[in-house]
Amino acid sequence: MLVAAAPALTACGADGFKPLYGATASGVGVEQRLAKVDFSPIPGRVGQRIRNELVFQSTGGGNPDAPAHRLEVVIKETLTSTLVRIDGESLSQIYSIEASFRLININSKAVVFQGTSNARAGFERFQSVYSNVRPREDAENRASKVIAEDIKIRLATYLSREA
Repeated sequence: MLVAAAPALTACGADGFKPLYGATASGVGVEQRLAKVDFSPIPGRVGQRIRNELVFQSTGGGNPDAPAHRLEVVIKETLTSTLVRIDGESLSQIYSIEASFRLININSKAVVFQGTSNARAGFERFQSVYSNVRPREDAENRASKVIAEDIKIRLATYLSREA
C-alpha cells in the first residue's frame, strides 16, 4: 500500500502544491515582489486605514523597493440598520465596505490583475449620539483590516504565479 502511494506523495513536491511565500520560478520570493508594489492613496479615513495596513503588511513599515506595480483601490461604504424598533430607532447597524482594486504594471501601464473584496462589521447603537461614534469607528477599523488582508493574500497569490 505504501509503495502504491509513494508516486502520489512525491508528485505534490514537483508540480503540485507549493508554499505561497516560497521562491517563485524566477527565484524571487513573494515578499520581495510585494515590497515592489506602490499603493496609491485611497480617499477618506477608512481608505487611509486600508492603505496603511497594505503598506505595513507588504513592507513591514520599512522603505519600499523601486515599484514594479501600482495598486489602485476604490471603496464604497454602506451602513445598514438592523433590529429596528417600532418607533424607528435602530438598535444595531452593519458597516460594509466594497473595495474594487486593480494592479497596474508600471512599465506597460496595463492592468494585470483586478478584483473586488468585501467586508462587513456590526456594532450596537445607543441612545446617546456620542456613544455611537466609537463603536462605528471600531467597526470601520475591523472591516478595513479584513479588506487589506484579503487584498494582500490575493496580490501574493497573483505575484507568486508571475514569471
